[in-house]
Amino acid sequence: MTWVAAVARLRARRETGVLVTVATVRGHAPRKAGAKLVVGRTETWGSIGGGNIEAVAIDRARELIGSSGAEPELMDFALNDKVSNQHGVQCCGGTVSVLLEPLPVVPAVAVFGVGHVGFELARILARHEIDLHLIDSRPDMLTDERLAPLSDAVAEVHVHHTPLLPEEVLEELAPGTHILIMTHDHAEDAALCDAALRTTGLGSIGLIGSAAKWARFRKRLATEGGHDDAAIDRIKTPIGLPDITGKEPATIAVSVAADLLRTFEEER
Repeated sequence: MTWVAAVARLRARRETGVLVTVATVRGHAPRKAGAKLVVGRTETWGSIGGGNIEAVAIDRARELIGSSGAEPELMDFALNDKVSNQHGVQCCGGTVSVLLEPLPVVPAVAVFGVGHVGFELARILARHEIDLHLIDSRPDMLTDERLAPLSDAVAEVHVHHTPLLPEEVLEELAPGTHILIMTHDHAEDAALCDAALRTTGLGSIGLIGSAAKWARFRKRLATEGGHDDAAIDRIKTPIGLPDITGKEPATIAVSVAADLLRTFEEER
């Protein structure tokens, strides 16, 4: 498997890893600059030359995988018999620098409702390295033509057409996925709020709407849904930054995206 495919596999599995690259070589070494190794929690793909270099790099990579806020770092190796090594002697005679780059699990966001605001929000979020789920019960909101502006997205975009029960998508989402509820139908929004509170492992839950809408929802969630105040308080409404008060779809989308990006920063 190529290192590109290995990185893609980790991303698809939503697993952390480290990309290890031979950055510089002076003199003789097992591999040339540019050789790569991908390290996961239990697997590795590729090679930077085996022996002590590779074993030490894997050990350090797994330490980075187990730590929060890990940053890229360089490791230097002298390949001679005068150096005390953890995993045997490599006496090629050269020196090698190895770059370790953490591959974190990217944030995941599910936007329920890809109408005017949802579409503008998708355009912004698609420019970020996230997993972006777009869910709508209306097929015309999810056509290839309408979503064409997302064709060059940095995000991994997943489109879900759910004509009957959009809330079923919640069970398919990865743990920690942030939920934004902004459908065209208040009944659909209410069902999603109830289902989101019953789904374990989700990230934040946001609901677009007015204070009057939320007052009705809150009462229904308590009386009909049986949710207590602590559970209901998981739902944030209104969403976005309070200082941005414009009502144009693009303005609301900027506000919501900025608030969400701040949440991502706090999670690092």
